[in-house]
This record gives sequence, structure tokens and C-alpha cells, in this order.
Amino acid sequence: MKKHLVFAAVAASLVAGSVSAQDLPKTQLRIVGGLSNLTAYNDYERPFWTKTIPELSKGQVTAEIKGFNEMGLKGPELMRLMSQGVIEFGTATLSYFASDNPINEAIDLAGLAPDVKTARAVTKSFEPVYAKFYGDGAKVKLLGISTYPAQVLFCNATITGLADIKGKKVRTSSRTTAEFVEALGGSSVTMAFGEVVPALQNKVVDCAITGSLSGYSAKWYEVSTHLVALPINWNQQIHAVNQKAWDKLDPKVQAFLQTNVTKLVDDIWDGAARQTQEGYDCNTGAAACTLPVKGKMKLVEPSDADRALLKKVLQESVLPKWAARCSADCVTDFNATVGKTVGLTASK
Repeated sequence: MKKHLVFAAVAASLVAGSVSAQDLPKTQLRIVGGLSNLTAYNDYERPFWTKTIPELSKGQVTAEIKGFNEMGLKGPELMRLMSQGVIEFGTATLSYFASDNPINEAIDLAGLAPDVKTARAVTKSFEPVYAKFYGDGAKVKLLGISTYPAQVLFCNATITGLADIKGKKVRTSSRTTAEFVEALGGSSVTMAFGEVVPALQNKVVDCAITGSLSGYSAKWYEVSTHLVALPINWNQQIHAVNQKAWDKLDPKVQAFLQTNVTKLVDDIWDGAARQTQEGYDCNTGAAACTLPVKGKMKLVEPSDADRALLKKVLQESVLPKWAARCSADCVTDFNATVGKTVGLTASK
């Protein structure tokens, strides 16, 4: 009898699910996603929009997606284009907007989150601040914030720890990582992700910072010898939509999308630690790597001295420099959220 009731309940919930899906009006969406050659896009974003959303909506909500690089965009212009409504739904890395406003660096300062659990807690604590900031200023609705795997050092030079950055040229992808490298006595070099392989190959730079698995996807293991397994930062991404475009959607579609984008973001965070380790394994050819190609890099495990140096550079250089360029309100918001989460105080 109990079994029969359980089956009946499951059947009823499935019927209810299909009815609610059929209640959704026919909706076609256009999405501009992240970098199309990386796992965040290929393993999560693209299947979410092209498979999961149509399946869950029983074909009522469908979407086309292209990575921003496939559209000839560089990344920093995405927020402006979303604000103008040229792009409706978009995914963009927060660090791209750091030069527009330092608030975009608040959750990803170099050294702030040396593990994924801290990175997620920091992100969650500051998310309401971003929601208000983008909503008020850019007329963009924030749907969620996800992350790449840990951003770590790939070097085409012998390196035994963070102190060895001194005197080396390092490709950085954000102002905060540039300040981090310079505080260690290295030289920061800015260049697009696609230019890094030849730069490492030709010794234009000695090292470069990117996600452990992102570097693997881009075959950095072919031009690098050493990988430092210490997260410097995470490169969080926002998932957002132009407010006017959002307002035009049926409320049922809005609720359906928000619920499922939240699930997408959760899945990406859950995968971040796993993918960070996968990046370590596959770049270095460890037995645990299940991907078809294995690199031959040397994995440099961080020492206690490395972790202490990471924290010291954050507190003495990275955080004060960031606080100096962010507004008083921004620093107050940081201290009330991120600061409380990690036990730090920024001062103007």
C-alpha cells in the first residue's frame, strides 16, 4: 500500500511538472556566454541553455548561445552592451570591469580566498551589493555569480614557490593579480588569453596566471614546465540580463529561469574544486587524470611559507591599494560582508 502511494505521488509530481512546463509561453532567448574554448562554457553553460532549459520546459523555452569571443568581442564591453540592451542575457568575468569601477574586484582580490569554500562564502556575502550596484547603475539584473577553477601560476621556468616570482615576467588578467605579482618583485604583463601560448613559448613572459583547467583546455602544458598548486584568485563570472528584456518576459518564465540559473551556478561552484584538481592532475600527467591528453608539468605543492606569503601580500599590499581606489561606500560594504566572512578590515 505504501509503495503504491509513493508511486502515485511521484506520478502526480511528474504530471504537475509537465503541466507547469506546458503553462510556459513559447519563449526564444539569445545568450552571449563566456569563453567558448573553456570547460565552464562547454561543460556547463552551453548544455544548460541548449539542452537543460528546453528539456525542463518541454520545448517551450529555447535558447541560442555563443561565446563572446565567437562574436568578435573582447569581454570588457559586455556590461555596456547588456546595459544598452544590445545583449540581453550575458555571462562576463567580473575582472573585465575592474577599470570601470574597483567594486568589481571586491570578491576576487589576490590572496583573499585560498580555497573554493572561502571563495564561495565571499561571493555569496557580497552578491546583494552587486545586485543593487548593477541594477541601479547599469539597469542589468543579476541572476547569479559562478566561478572558474582556481587561478594559479603556470611557469616556463623553474619555480619552487611564490618567492621565486621575484624578477620574473608574469601575465596577469586583472589589476589585483598585477599588484600581487609586483608586490612579490615580479613584472606584470597584460595580454589577452589567446596570446599567452606564444608568449610563454617565446619567453616573452616567464609565467602566466589562469584557471588550472582553463590552462589545460588551452594546452598551456605544451609551453609550461611548472604549475603552482596555490589558488591566487578565482575569476568569478556574473550571469545577468538586461532589465528591460527581463521585464518583457512572462513572470512564469522569469521564475523558471531564475530557479534554473541558480541551479546552474550551484553546479558550477560544486564543480570548481573538482575541476581545479583535474587541472592539476591533467597538466602534470597524474594517474588520476581521465582526459585523453596528459601534460608533463611539474606540480609545485605550496608550503606553509607560501600560504603565509600569500596572506601577507594581500594584507600589506593588495587590500590597501584596492581600498584606496574604491569609494568609501564600497569599502564599508566590503567590511560588512566580505571582511566579516574572512576576518579582514579594509581602510580608506
